[in-house]
Amino acid sequence: MPSLDRQENVFVLDLGDGENRFHPDWIEAVGAALDEVEKAEGPRALVTAATGKFYSNGLDLEWLLAHADQYHDYVVSVHGLFARMLSLPLVTVAALQGHTFAAGAMFSLAHDFRVMRADRGYWCLPEADIDIPFTPGMAALIQSRLAPQAAHEAMVTARRYGGADAAAAGIIDRAVSEEAVRSTAVELAQAQVNKAGDTLGTIKARMYAPVLATLRDTAAPLG
Repeated sequence: MPSLDRQENVFVLDLGDGENRFHPDWIEAVGAALDEVEKAEGPRALVTAATGKFYSNGLDLEWLLAHADQYHDYVVSVHGLFARMLSLPLVTVAALQGHTFAAGAMFSLAHDFRVMRADRGYWCLPEADIDIPFTPGMAALIQSRLAPQAAHEAMVTARRYGGADAAAAGIIDRAVSEEAVRSTAVELAQAQVNKAGDTLGTIKARMYAPVLATLRDTAAPLG
C-alpha cells in the first residue's frame, strides 16, 4: 500500500512495490496521503514514486470484473483522483522508475512534472489495443497535458515510449539513470516548494477548468 514520507519540504509518496493498480483501497490510501500533504503548512511540494518494476499498471481490471455493478462509482473515484492531483495547490513531480501504463500514465500526466528512467521501462496508453475507450475525462486530461501530435500518437497507436522517446515527445521532462530518478524528482520538487499555496491552486483551477469539470462530472463519467 502507499506510504508517505517527508524529506525536508518535499513529501514523497511511495505508491507501492507491486503493480500499483487502482484498487479502491489503494485509491483511498493515496487520497488520504494527499489530504495530509494539502493540510500541511508552509513551503512544500510532492513527489510520487514507486518501488520495483512498476510505477503503476493502471485500473484494477480484476477487481472491476468481480464488481461490475460498481463500475460507475469506480470510474468516478479514478477521475476524482486525477482531478485532485491536477489541481493540488503545490508543485507535484512523478518519479517513473518503472512501467507506467494506462490509468497509471494518466495519473503521471496529472502531475506538474515527470522524471523517467532512461534505460528501461515504458510509458504507454494501451487502450486502443485492449479495447477500452478513454472516458471523456481521461481524454480531456491527456489532451490538456500533451502536445496535439503526441497525444494523437499515444492515444491512437498505443505506442510504448522508452525514456528517451518520451522525453523527445514532451511526455516527460527528464530521462535519467535508474538510481537518479527519485533524487532528480525530489530536486525538481525542492526548487518549487515556495510556490505552494492558494495562488498556485487558483492558477491550476483556472488553467484546467474545462478538464476538471469533465473529470468531476459524476452524472455521466462514461460519456
